[in-house]
Amino acid sequence: MLAMGRALMSKPRLLLLDEPSMGLAPILVEEIFSIIKTINENGTTILLVEQNAYKALAIADSAYILETGSVAKEGRAEDLILDEDVKKAYLGT
Repeated sequence: MLAMGRALMSKPRLLLLDEPSMGLAPILVEEIFSIIKTINENGTTILLVEQNAYKALAIADSAYILETGSVAKEGRAEDLILDEDVKKAYLGT
């Protein structure tokens, strides 16, 4: 959170976030994703790299799913979260 705060002080148009939820308690994961969504709603574009696919897709506009360094799927996040292959491989449903 400190790194995000420092990055936001410069009022960036684009914010790159690499695994912001890694190592956080579940309650803090909820908070961090809420903060990321708010930052985006306030006009900052977010490029998010995240292994928590469900949380990432839930707040994203569009998404790219990588497998061994290559784009396996891409599209609107709301479509990918409903995709059966994505559900089986990344969402555990």
